[in-house]
Amino acid sequence: MATDQRKPLPFVANFAAGAIAGVSEILTFYPLDVVKTRMQLETGKAKHGMVGTLSSIVREEGFGRLYRGLVPPLLLEAPKRAVKFASNDFWGKTYMGLSGESKMTQQLSILTGCSAGATESFVVVPFELVKIKLQDKSSTFAGPIDVVKQVIKKEGPLGLYAGMEATFWRHFWWNGGYFGCIHQVRGMLPPAETQQGQLFNNFVSGSVGGFVGTAVNTPFDVVKSRIQGAAKVLGVAPKYNWTYPALMTIMREEGPAALYKGFLPKVLRLAPGGGVLLLVVEFTLGVFRKALGPPYL
Repeated sequence: MATDQRKPLPFVANFAAGAIAGVSEILTFYPLDVVKTRMQLETGKAKHGMVGTLSSIVREEGFGRLYRGLVPPLLLEAPKRAVKFASNDFWGKTYMGLSGESKMTQQLSILTGCSAGATESFVVVPFELVKIKLQDKSSTFAGPIDVVKQVIKKEGPLGLYAGMEATFWRHFWWNGGYFGCIHQVRGMLPPAETQQGQLFNNFVSGSVGGFVGTAVNTPFDVVKSRIQGAAKVLGVAPKYNWTYPALMTIMREEGPAALYKGFLPKVLRLAPGGGVLLLVVEFTLGVFRKALGPPYL
């Protein structure tokens, strides 16, 4: 059956494909996320680059520290990536229906991606907060449950949503760049004539999308890490609170380059990681289509 005549897969298929892709990506690239967070939490002039940060973690804290904080994102990754791709599918169909377009356009793909990122952000905040607390070099928490208990004890349940606004903007811009670029790059690549060629095109377009999304959203990620990594002091206003004022504070005090702290490990994870995500999602959806048969083929 022609691609444009295939019946869309049910929501559960998109959800499952996103979940499988997310877990595959995080198990492959997680140590780079730890390095990225350490670099972003470091204020002032950076003392180490990516390699220096990585080697100092292994030398001073042991190799296992590169996987500290893995449990929260691993628990989150399945629903997070599932929500990402399922909501992208939902918003894409919604906006195409509202606009009267029969095919996805560049403008709609960016709008769809931004909307999917905004949707995703509401799911991830508590898990991201726990992860950042555990990845911090000065962390004394015994584990994820201890972080949750301590935060609720000191700040109440809403304390788990510190950095909500910064997380919203981080996911809003990353998804807009990611899905917008996927649409553009797919149109520029020669049509695949084999399944291997299709997988290659998906990896390339996903990797380019991951790079652009990371380039756009890194400043917002730096702010999110600073907000979620800071210890709250009773009666003292936090230095970093709202996203855009915090961007200006960091740029004024540390220079524009500080907004891109951790960019190298982040892009090394999310550029190929974006390719892995799209490759696994499309491959898994293909398996579902074959299993379900017509009219999904």
